[in-house]
Amino acid sequence: MKVRSLLCGSLVAAVAGASLALAAATDDPLAPANLTAKPPVAPVKPVTETFFGAKVTDNYRYMEALDKSTIDWMKAQGVYTRSILDAIKPRAALEKKIAAFTGSFGFIQSYATYGGRAFYEERAPGADAFDLMIKDAKGVHKLVDIAAYRKSHGDKPHAINYFLASPDGSKVAVGISEGGSEEALLFAYDAASGKQIAGPIDRAQFGATSWSNDSKTLYFIRLKEMGPKDAPTEKYRDATADAWDLKAAPVPVLGSTVGHGPAFGHDEFPVIAIVPGAPVAAVLSINGVQNELQLSTVPVDKINDPKATWTQLVARTDDVTGIDIRGDDIFLLSHKDAPTFKILTLKVGQPLSAATALLPADSKRVIDSIHAASDALYVLARAGAYTQLLRIPVGQTKAEEVTLPFKGHVDNAFTDQRKPGIAFTLESFVVPPSEFSFDPTTKKFTDLKLGVTPKYDTSRYVVSDLDAKAHDGVMVPLSLVQQRGANGAQVTLIQAYGSYGISQLADFSPRAVSFLEAGGTYASCHVRGGGELGDAWRLGGKDQNKPNTWRDLIACGEDLIARGVTTKEKLFIFGGSAGGITMGRALTERPDLFAGVIDSVPAANTLRAEFSPNGPPNIPEFGTVKTEQGFKNLLEMDTLQHLKPGTQYPAVLITTGLNDPRVSPWEPGKLAAAMQATGTVKPVLLRIDAEAGHGIGSTKSQNDELYADMYAFVFWRAGLPEWRPDMKAK
Repeated sequence: MKVRSLLCGSLVAAVAGASLALAAATDDPLAPANLTAKPPVAPVKPVTETFFGAKVTDNYRYMEALDKSTIDWMKAQGVYTRSILDAIKPRAALEKKIAAFTGSFGFIQSYATYGGRAFYEERAPGADAFDLMIKDAKGVHKLVDIAAYRKSHGDKPHAINYFLASPDGSKVAVGISEGGSEEALLFAYDAASGKQIAGPIDRAQFGATSWSNDSKTLYFIRLKEMGPKDAPTEKYRDATADAWDLKAAPVPVLGSTVGHGPAFGHDEFPVIAIVPGAPVAAVLSINGVQNELQLSTVPVDKINDPKATWTQLVARTDDVTGIDIRGDDIFLLSHKDAPTFKILTLKVGQPLSAATALLPADSKRVIDSIHAASDALYVLARAGAYTQLLRIPVGQTKAEEVTLPFKGHVDNAFTDQRKPGIAFTLESFVVPPSEFSFDPTTKKFTDLKLGVTPKYDTSRYVVSDLDAKAHDGVMVPLSLVQQRGANGAQVTLIQAYGSYGISQLADFSPRAVSFLEAGGTYASCHVRGGGELGDAWRLGGKDQNKPNTWRDLIACGEDLIARGVTTKEKLFIFGGSAGGITMGRALTERPDLFAGVIDSVPAANTLRAEFSPNGPPNIPEFGTVKTEQGFKNLLEMDTLQHLKPGTQYPAVLITTGLNDPRVSPWEPGKLAAAMQATGTVKPVLLRIDAEAGHGIGSTKSQNDELYADMYAFVFWRAGLPEWRPDMKAK
């Protein structure tokens, strides 16, 4: 059970009005040819505050209002950036190649099967977004056609954010949002006829969590209705778990404002979890982005009873991060005294103190998730970036390893506690994903033959599992992917993240392959703060230890240079969201090391992030300025506060979507303004997508264009002559 351009003339005029001769352009030998304009300058309006005796000045605080003048400035930056990238002659052809390659695949995600029907999302070859599909005795048909939905809703980009089929397979709940906003409207559909039977319900961003056992009531997380005087930071506070019978309005069941049931803090999300056939229902209290859960149970037939007595099973200090139930068996995933995780088991009605270790921790593997089926508990574990599938049969305590069809990463695993076996997606860095099911009787896998993979030669590429020695002697895992036979210093792009315990694993990306085909090499640096080596690895890049995150990335870059894979003139780093902390601080700490930085939807201004709508839920991960240690940690993470006037930084491409609900667009905006104000000669470009958000829900074509821009930027700044922009040749 798992708890992821139309630009107005006035803006073009604003760019033209900011045009100045670039007397210093010769300081950058790669500057666009025939460039006569600069990006518009952002006004400086300093605000100074004192935190625990330390003065902090913010020159762009006004941008946080995202008023018309700020949006106009950001869009004008986007126009300037667009003019530069469009002046790179090979870029258009590269985008066509990327689009053709990504469009040749038919990708599948979120496979599940109930009541004799398989439900999954499919982005068919040539399609621009994922549709919701059903496969049953009548064949395969499309339940939600996003292209048709988009056409009937102003032809703006839309996406399916989530779906949840009912236990009998008769219905499915679907969340759909516009323009990457993730502001999902919730609908219910009849699976047999394909007709919409209920909805839309607004404020359903975080999705449906369970159906009742009789498939008549849907439980989902609902955000509160914002009042005109509510601060932006109130958006994700006081959410409720609602019950919806698909007839009347949803009814709040649990939450901080409901008045009964387990107590919830204002920033805690209540998640109702019902497992078919289990005698109890569970409610998970999720404290923002914190991994550790608080968990209570109640007899499943009492879940809607305001007088029901809920029994707390797990406190947050018990370090439980996952749960599944089969009948009266409860399984818990925990890192309590187990940095690589262990699995506990107990019976319904027993306290946590009665739990026993079904699968102890092992330093050679990290347990990712647990999935109960009628025949066994299936366990997804990892050694490095690669998955191990373990199986613990019912009534036994010994785990057996099931050899996977090929070495890779398992994602989107599905089990039904009422049926045997497991289904999942398996992929690797260079092998496209396939959907498999495992039959415990025959001990064999079946390729479900979903999706489409074009002719594709995986032998063209070589994956190397390396280690880089960090500043403190710790060995940092480093995955390198190259064209076979690559020699000499290569244009190299290293990706890194490093927060929330999220791991970069052996996942396939057709756009990464496109980069290889265009002549590049890419790598994943598994920095501390991620979960690649377990919870200790996560904590090694958190709070006071956060500098390890960007210093691990620096070590990976230095390692690839030492190995002769690349040089400083051809080394680039790429990351986004919380990975923006990693990018920004690597950039400011070692501006001499990189030829360029791609900072996508970046968390760049951590001192101010908690005052954005998504700020309070992220306090468990990054801390708060309201405590002295929290302030010190956030100051150390803050890219803006480490920029130094007169320093020459590498070229930077910053991206944002104006509908981003996770990292407010003012953070990338402030970063661009502050970097440009340092006087650095190399370009600082702000790329804007007015119809996108955090990237979740972006269409295929939006992503193809984004990655074409990114790779064109890389090849330009790596010094490849044909990739240098020429403003007269556009």
